[in-house]
Amino acid sequence: MAPNSDIYQTTAQKIIAVIKNGAGEYRMPWNPIKCGGSERTMPHNPIGGYAYRGINIVSLWISQEVEGYSTAEWATYRQWLSVGAQVQKGQKGTSTVFFKPVETGEPQEATTENVDNDMARALFIARVGYVFNADQVDGYSSKPAPELSVTKRHANADRLVKEGGACIIFGGVIACYAPSRDKIQLPPPGSFRDMEAYYGVTFHELTHWTGHQSRCNRDLRNRFGSEAYAMEELVAELGSAFLCARLGIAPEPREDHAQYIESWLKALNHDKRAIFTAASKASQAAEFLWLDSIVDNHQQAA
Repeated sequence: MAPNSDIYQTTAQKIIAVIKNGAGEYRMPWNPIKCGGSERTMPHNPIGGYAYRGINIVSLWISQEVEGYSTAEWATYRQWLSVGAQVQKGQKGTSTVFFKPVETGEPQEATTENVDNDMARALFIARVGYVFNADQVDGYSSKPAPELSVTKRHANADRLVKEGGACIIFGGVIACYAPSRDKIQLPPPGSFRDMEAYYGVTFHELTHWTGHQSRCNRDLRNRFGSEAYAMEELVAELGSAFLCARLGIAPEPREDHAQYIESWLKALNHDKRAIFTAASKASQAAEFLWLDSIVDNHQQAA
């Protein structure tokens, strides 16, 4: 197992490198287009029956993109072995991060609390666990990806927008969340290039909306100082990507990333835990917005 500092540094540098590679095209490593969009599900473990969260979503998306894996199914060597599958000789695992409580010894995935909180960090030890994609395994048949109709995907996305509880005002040409009024303003849906672009922007603003003190109570000023605004934008971008992927929506890359990419890279280079915090808070926001009545794509395929 690598020391704690190595885990943060190695993961951060891997993500920084991929952001730099996609910066010219405004394509981030978490963009659902590069991760298969509606053809894929969120990264999940079919053996353990759970989805990955926070930084592990981003890390597994990157590996899926770089290696060209056709599935979002991941499990450890022993988990594959437990169902009669065998990791192919010479295959390399993809690192995931979990936190092992010092007292109980039970593993726990990286969360906002145990990444950000000094006391929590003292009680948890960061560890690396390696997982293998189903494409790297013999003796296992991946379940087919769900093929929800576009109409069904859009209907689910509309429900999330309408039933989320946010006050959304349509009009004008600017999309923004106004904290002082606790309201979102969006251009009319018909003014977007397509519905995928509309949902991507809407989920971005909804993620901002979750930061209100009455909801997720997300204030990054103490954590990031002058870089707090850029990091909040990174949280919103990740939150939107998580929701889009979960719903099977594939938004196009956004050119307004250009104004944030430099500040994102600065923050990530300055603080090796920054990407952990952003991904964790984005997961928290996405879970806050999610409706339990919308069945996860990978569950629908079961």
